Amino acid sequence: MVTTNGTPNDETTAGKVAPGAAAAPAGAAEMQTAEGTKDIDWSEQLARAEAEIAKLKDDYLRALAETENVRRRGARDREEASQYAVAGFARDMLAVADNLHRALVSVGAEARAADPALDALMSGVEMTERELASALERHGVKRIEAEGQQFDPHFHEALFEIPNAEVPNSTVLQVLSQGYTLNERILRPARVGVSRGGPKAAPAAAPQADAQARARASAEAYEQPSEAAGGTAAGRRVDEQL
Repeated sequence: MVTTNGTPNDETTAGKVAPGAAAAPAGAAEMQTAEGTKDIDWSEQLARAEAEIAKLKDDYLRALAETENVRRRGARDREEASQYAVAGFARDMLAVADNLHRALVSVGAEARAADPALDALMSGVEMTERELASALERHGVKRIEAEGQQFDPHFHEALFEIPNAEVPNSTVLQVLSQGYTLNERILRPARVGVSRGGPKAAPAAAPQADAQARARASAEAYEQPSEAAGGTAAGRRVDEQL
């Protein structure tokens, strides 16, 4: 804008910027950006990213392994609950079986032959005992055959010794209370009297030894539950990756 005397206005002059003056700062900013890009260490960035990926993978595998362990524990607990849920009830019913057995052995054959009414009563007791034993067996409760067997602390509870040199040492000669197992797990050991003074006992037969080994392993697992070492195939794969 020009005044009346031809002199340019101060406001118009102040608002105008020379083209060269504006271009200079923009060029300086581009040079600084290029220099900053050259200073980045890409190898360090890559190493940091790989370390973070490795950590995340390790955390994922550990979480997956823990989930698999929880699943295995839950499956084992469900299986044991279904198999041994009747343990308390079965243990209480053993007292009934003991009383029936005591009633049978308390009456001799001569007394039964002399009294027909007593014989009929004892026949009914025998039928009741057999029915009770059958019901218990249907639910996995089985009697331990102890008399004449070699003493085994996992199945028998020795209450006294009987001097007898004719049978191998530690042979069960008398059974005071029958023992029972529940799904190959000890429900109650047999209370017995064992021999003393005889020859050394021979090794147990292979089938019986295998059965006893399975029952002992089941009893130890019940008394001291622990984590399964191997687990399922998926769990083993996760453990190997860790």
